Amino acid sequence: MSTATTASVSTHILDTSVGRPAEGVAISLAARSGSGAEWTALGGSATDADGRCKDLPALPEGTTHVRLDFEVEAYFSKKQAEAQQDAPRVRDSGAFFPEVAITFAVTPGEHYHVPLLLNPFGYSVYRGS
Repeated sequence: MSTATTASVSTHILDTSVGRPAEGVAISLAARSGSGAEWTALGGSATDADGRCKDLPALPEGTTHVRLDFEVEAYFSKKQAEAQQDAPRVRDSGAFFPEVAITFAVTPGEHYHVPLLLNPFGYSVYRGS
């Protein structure tokens, strides 16, 4: 939950190759307070059956930038047989991108919902509501 002095972040993943939420994807969260500052790992979670990650750690006061790291290689390794039967294999894991890192700026008092639309050969993100 955001406060007047902090921002908050949530996310979910839709696997567009099968039109379903991506369950069990590990996500880690890091933050920094300024463009030149060091990243601080805050912890992480994993997506639930609805592809949502509802329990990401709170952002510390003074956070200006956030990074979400989505570990998608294990997800696609598990889903390869059902979701990619007809697609060529690019890697043993079945995913061209083994991880997706999204970095964005935040403002205190705002909530940022950052959905990931994912398939084995591409992805897109946007600021949701």
